[in-house]
Amino acid sequence: MRELFCHPFCTFIQTQKILYEMKNINIQEIQAMDRFKRTNFINSLSGFKSVTLIGTISELGIPNLAIFSNIVHIGADPVYIGFINRPKEAAPDTITNIQATGIFTMNHVKREFVNKAHQTSAKYPSDQSEFQKVGLTPTYKNGILAPFVSESNVQYALKLEDIIPIKLNGTFLVIGSLMDVFLDPEIIQENGHLALDQAGSLTSLGVENYYETNFLANFPYAKPSLLN
Repeated sequence: MRELFCHPFCTFIQTQKILYEMKNINIQEIQAMDRFKRTNFINSLSGFKSVTLIGTISELGIPNLAIFSNIVHIGADPVYIGFINRPKEAAPDTITNIQATGIFTMNHVKREFVNKAHQTSAKYPSDQSEFQKVGLTPTYKNGILAPFVSESNVQYALKLEDIIPIKLNGTFLVIGSLMDVFLDPEIIQENGHLALDQAGSLTSLGVENYYETNFLANFPYAKPSLLN
């Protein structure tokens, strides 16, 4: 079958058409948006993110649970994973508990309890446990002080290594080193990748939209010669 040929001018016209159809929104227009529309717009710009329940415990022994969608891979050797905590006046419990105990857990979210996971974003008093309020089950393993989410399909514990203040907006980058991982061994592929789509782990867009995932493709380690 003969391949279709597009003259360079044709390609130029197609590119110009795409550019013409795209809407330009400058920062002044964004700042003029309604507060909630602006927040949703900006939160969506960075794309899909992992969504995780972070489990901690207070000095008084009260389990705490909060949903986060800004988990950051810091390094693989040694293993460091972090997250961004909002200013303390807006979200004090998670970071306060981590500072007090030095331990926290991360737990993937599944479709079966996504509504309960989302509800942990509500501002419950510090003397109340989100586990109890939303109906999720705390579980403790290997002598680790912080609670895991029993319903979660992928769970891991971290030891606090550093808290870096971000002066620009009063947030904090909280960094932990990996301690223990608990998951279904069947999702571990031969090359070490985790089949999180098979495990049912969800992703999020913004702060209130949740999505399921499907595997698309696997590519070899990129080298300059591969496309030559």
